[in-house]
Amino acid sequence: MARWFTIANLFTFMRLALVPFVIHAILEGHHRQALALFMAAGITDLLDGLAARRLGQSTSAGAYLDPVADKFLLSGVFVALAIAGIVPAWFVVLVLGRDIYILVAASILMLSTPLRRFPPSPWGKACTFFQIVTAVAWMVRNTTPGPVLDGTAWALLWLSAMLTFGSGIHYTWRGARLVRAH
Repeated sequence: MARWFTIANLFTFMRLALVPFVIHAILEGHHRQALALFMAAGITDLLDGLAARRLGQSTSAGAYLDPVADKFLLSGVFVALAIAGIVPAWFVVLVLGRDIYILVAASILMLSTPLRRFPPSPWGKACTFFQIVTAVAWMVRNTTPGPVLDGTAWALLWLSAMLTFGSGIHYTWRGARLVRAH
């Protein structure tokens, strides 16, 4: 069995496989199904990390594929929610814009410097966490309408937007420090 073929990576591939089904459910207005599939994808994220640590199955393929699967899932959910008219388009532009900006900046640094590792920052981790919570809140909002849930979903969206913007600034600052150090 190849080293990349592990239980941890299998969970990551399962998460990637769930992405089109989550998107389809959102676009078709099957909000409970979308939420259930998103939660199942979230469970695969927990399980792949657990398997990688507990079973000693950390691989370079998994280190690459895990964040890719997370980005596909979150980006796909937010794009689908925007297309369905559920979340505002400006929020999705901000989320995708930050991710593209970080990808381009990291690529430029890799091409022009000896830097090869760009671990997530605490701001980036907080941003991802609140984006996940925001996605869940907006999907729940569509299954259970009400003013309290509506207010909570909007508050989370604004908090997530601020963290998305702030983490983009933090990654810029951190990248500039890394370049100066090398």
